[in-house]
Amino acid sequence: MTALVTEPPTRSGRGGRPRDPSRDDVIRAAILQLLGEVGYGALTMDAVAAEAGVGKATIYRRWRTKQDLVVDTVSDLNRAWTVTADTGSLEGDLRSLVHRMVEMMASPVGAATRSLLAAMQHEPALIEAFRDGPLAVWRRAYDELWARAQARGEVGPGLPQSIPAEATTALLVQRWLVTREPVDAAYADAVLETIVLPLVRRAG
Repeated sequence: MTALVTEPPTRSGRGGRPRDPSRDDVIRAAILQLLGEVGYGALTMDAVAAEAGVGKATIYRRWRTKQDLVVDTVSDLNRAWTVTADTGSLEGDLRSLVHRMVEMMASPVGAATRSLLAAMQHEPALIEAFRDGPLAVWRRAYDELWARAQARGEVGPGLPQSIPAEATTALLVQRWLVTREPVDAAYADAVLETIVLPLVRRAG
């Protein structure tokens, strides 16, 4: 996902009161269901409230717009996929993260994420929101594993972080969004072994 963004700004599009955690699961499930059925363009706040079985006020107190609701929720769901253990090496951390990305792409969260990407050509305001949301989530996860690698002395200052970050995910994202060819762990490993790790080792 980092292949689609370099340095996202930090902002929050969420409005209203803090969410009631007890309502999160049903709202998330409703959004995933509706995005799968009708897509982002046809999704409405009223439909989310009805699908989740909550009052419209519950939705509007927490999010000002449909964009805020969907991007915020998809960001939270993507964040769960970026939680990986510190393996003790850059190679292990990269492999763990890209495997999680592959799993996310094949999940309902991946389908919801892709629906937002498809809507961007018709909803320009989504571009910034998506960059600050789901893409920023994956960017931060990559920042953390890169910082660990620097602390271990595995990478030096000579290799800009953005280059291996984009190389790590560009081919995965191309298959996922454009060619629709299979994206699996074996393909992710091949990308790491043939492109990303040799790049890091030469720079080190």
